[in-house]
Parts: sequence; structure tokens; C-alpha cells
Amino acid sequence: MKPTALPQSLPVKEGFVVIDARGHRCPVPTLKLRRHMQHDTQVMLYADDPMAQIDVPHFCNQNNFLLLEMETMDDVWIFTIRRT
Repeated sequence: MKPTALPQSLPVKEGFVVIDARGHRCPVPTLKLRRHMQHDTQVMLYADDPMAQIDVPHFCNQNNFLLLEMETMDDVWIFTIRRT
């Protein structure tokens, strides 16, 4: 499944880097998150693999990242994360 452009309905917060991991199975979303969090402090991660709802919060907890929000919209998990 190949990701397409972000639908207008998916939120984008000002000041946050967007990581579009739709179309990728876990652990790819967390690997993309790890790479970005080395440089960025605020990230919005989009993932459509249902396992992301388990893997991403666990990854954040293990790496002392603050999971600000976790929601689902149009079968896409949206994680708002900040590096502490």
C-alpha cells in the first residue's frame, strides 16, 4: 500500500514536523520516528498499521519522548510527540 498525499482532513499543527509513515508496517513508523527525533523536537507521525497504536507509545516511553496526543482519523493513527 503506497501512501498518498495527506488528506485535507488530517490535522497538521504549526511548528511540528510531519512524518508520513502510512503504507509502512511496524517497526518502520518507529524507525522513522527515531531518525527524526535525533534532530527535531516536535513531530506529528501518521501511520495506518494498527500495531502502531502499541509500538509508538511503547517507543516513546522507552526513549523518554512525550506522547502529547494519540488519535485515529480515517483509519490513520495520528501521534503528536515532543522530545523532552
